[in-house]
Amino acid sequence: MTSGLSRFRLNSLRSRLMLLVALAITPLAVMTILSGIREREHAIKASEENLRRLTGMAAANEAQSIEGARQILVDLASVPDLMGDTAKCTSLLSDVLDRNEGFVNFGLIQLNGDVTCSAVPLLHPVNLGDRSHFRRAISERRFIAGDYVFGRVIKKHTINLTYPVIDRSGKVLAVVFAAMDLEGLDTFINDINLPPGSVLATTDARGTIISRRPDPERFFGTKMSPAMLDAMNTAGQRAVTIRGDDGIERLHTFARVGAPALTDYTVTIGIPTETILSAARHDQIMSLLGLAATTLLAMLAAWLVGDVLIVQRVRKLMGTAERIAAGDLEARSGIAYGHEEIGNLAQALDRMAAALQKKETARSLAERELRAADQRKDEFLAMLAHELRNPLAPISTGAHLLKLLHSDNAQITQTCSIIVRQVDHMTSLVDDLLDVSRVTRGLVSLSTQVLDFKRVVDDAAEQIRPLIAARRHRVVIELPPLPAYVKGDHKRLVQVCANLLNNATKYTPEGGTIQLRLDADGDDYVLTVADDGIGMEPTLVERVFDLFTQAERTPDRSQGGLGLGLALVKSLVELHGGQVKAYSPGLGKGSTFTVRLPRYTQDVVLAPAPVVGEQEEGDGGVPLRILLVDDNVDAVHTLQLFLRSGGHRVEVAYSATDALELAKSFVPEVCLLDIGLPDFDGNELARRLRLLPQATGSTLIAMTGYGRQQDRDASMAAGFDHYLVKPVNTTQLADILAAAAEANIRR
Repeated sequence: MTSGLSRFRLNSLRSRLMLLVALAITPLAVMTILSGIREREHAIKASEENLRRLTGMAAANEAQSIEGARQILVDLASVPDLMGDTAKCTSLLSDVLDRNEGFVNFGLIQLNGDVTCSAVPLLHPVNLGDRSHFRRAISERRFIAGDYVFGRVIKKHTINLTYPVIDRSGKVLAVVFAAMDLEGLDTFINDINLPPGSVLATTDARGTIISRRPDPERFFGTKMSPAMLDAMNTAGQRAVTIRGDDGIERLHTFARVGAPALTDYTVTIGIPTETILSAARHDQIMSLLGLAATTLLAMLAAWLVGDVLIVQRVRKLMGTAERIAAGDLEARSGIAYGHEEIGNLAQALDRMAAALQKKETARSLAERELRAADQRKDEFLAMLAHELRNPLAPISTGAHLLKLLHSDNAQITQTCSIIVRQVDHMTSLVDDLLDVSRVTRGLVSLSTQVLDFKRVVDDAAEQIRPLIAARRHRVVIELPPLPAYVKGDHKRLVQVCANLLNNATKYTPEGGTIQLRLDADGDDYVLTVADDGIGMEPTLVERVFDLFTQAERTPDRSQGGLGLGLALVKSLVELHGGQVKAYSPGLGKGSTFTVRLPRYTQDVVLAPAPVVGEQEEGDGGVPLRILLVDDNVDAVHTLQLFLRSGGHRVEVAYSATDALELAKSFVPEVCLLDIGLPDFDGNELARRLRLLPQATGSTLIAMTGYGRQQDRDASMAAGFDHYLVKPVNTTQLADILAAAAEANIRR
């Protein structure tokens, strides 16, 4: 049922087409209904005219009968024998009765009311002095048609018609009367064909029925209903609808029988309204059935023809559009083009598909070129990082070595510290450049665990402390007393905090104040880094997290960076499900950055805290046999000096082939291998070293300028134990060597 109705919803083309057909048929339906109403009114009007005519004819017929009776009485009143001998009078009246049908008696009434002469023999004396027609005939000296009576002599339903007998002097001598049989009064009705249920009735002045068809015997002498009497007195020539005592509603018209001087009778004929309207109703029903059939056929035609000519073609267009939307740009409608709307639409759709296909081809080509350019960019960045790190490695190692060898010379120690700081800054720039490339392309995966955000803040502050000290900034750190648990990557969150602090130090003049505060706010922790530095204009605040965006560079901010730090902060915070915002009241009024991270509210098991403190540089512990392989002579030389200063035995090879030969005789315990070697790369060298009995148990350390994750994964899969990015952190390298020495002792 529901599925059937859903097809007729007005949001479908077919249902709208059927609606248009219905709207087109609506005027015809209205005209049919109005025509039926007019036919009904016409039928009623025609029936009223016919009814008035029939009622008039019936009244005229009765008036003619009564006029005939009046003439008989006038003639009798002039006969001398009427007032003579009773026998002659009786004989005369009997002869008159025999000659006139429709009468039941003739007689003579004396002035005292006694009937002295009668065509019907009297069984006992009869006095009619109480009859109104008798008294009126004497007083009015004219013909009187009396009211209904039931004859005392003849025992029949009659009306008495009287006429006064007047002598030459004008004196009333007696009254002659005629008793008319009511059953013969309305014989006119027998000559016409009234519809079944019709009624013809005649009433006297008192509203008593003196004639009725059908079933006269039942109604003789009864009173008309009040509604009928009221209509008889007020309707005049109008037709009136009255519901009879039998419950049938009839249309009645009324007519007076003769002139007022003749009678006070009224004739009415009523025809059932159902009979009057049946023909009109039949025609109306037939019209409505025709309309319904026409509507049904039109709807069916709209349904079937619309389906073939419109709906199926539109469905083809829909299917084609869906295929195009799904990526099948070779899809075409297959509809013949013509000079009609659907053909034009199909042509436009096919043209659109062809244009899209052409554009998609161009876009695919551009995308491939862009992907190739992006790959070349990544390769360029990786190579740039490698080429930058390679010269940084010997510089960093040489500075550490100088500091180690001349620790008693303050000037050399200070110079080495400057070199190390600058190398670290350049390394940070390279790392940021690679990081932002990976983060923006979604290539960074987080190693999440439950952390104490306070520990993250402490590590970041410790990392940035040298820069803060160099610019003599005052740092105020406010942390909550209880642990602030979040879930995230410790290294990346330290990078977020460190970048915000680094940004604050860059744009805060020497001696300025930096505030770092960690607060709980509902379900989040909010880290706020505020400074009293140069501030930002509103336009800069809106785009401060975009790539390569920086405040105006001035001579005292020569280490402003590349504009990557805040872009990294935003990307990393969003990867952790948090938000970062910037605010500044204006230039010269400082800046505030807030980081909001979700609180971790479940039971907490913290990861082990990182070990604080560094191994003293140059404390090599147990000496190791170390094979150092790198084609960069400067890097090899400085690192060799550093390792030997720790008491280790170091052998150097500048190619992978030389390294394999040297390993067979040197039997290294640790192998420091560069990845970018001239003959074959360090990954292949690691795999081959693992196959040599002399180097199977060696600790393999990758030492390279490539820092991408895929580079790390490839090296670890090749058999390396550790992966160090140039310039090598000598502290980290010393820790790895100490662990390798301890492992050798246990073996």
